[in-house]
Amino acid sequence: MVWGPKGSAQTSVVQCAVCGSHTELFELPGRSEKYCFECSADVATSILLTTEIDATTRSGEETAALVAEFLQLGRRLLSRAQLQ
Repeated sequence: MVWGPKGSAQTSVVQCAVCGSHTELFELPGRSEKYCFECSADVATSILLTTEIDATTRSGEETAALVAEFLQLGRRLLSRAQLQ
């Protein structure tokens, strides 16, 4: 709780780091930001996809499908962020 002018209590406003919504927020390991349910799932997925793309690239395999999925995920996150 944050104390406002003349000692009045104000609740601190915390928003999703991606879309700005004021709902229940979640933390992801290794991240300082907090995210709503939908954004936390997408951010976690983007972290995993990045790891998989890197591993696939190092092994010399084709990454087109993973990159396409990553781009689609990025568009979804951007769209959600622009709605707020």
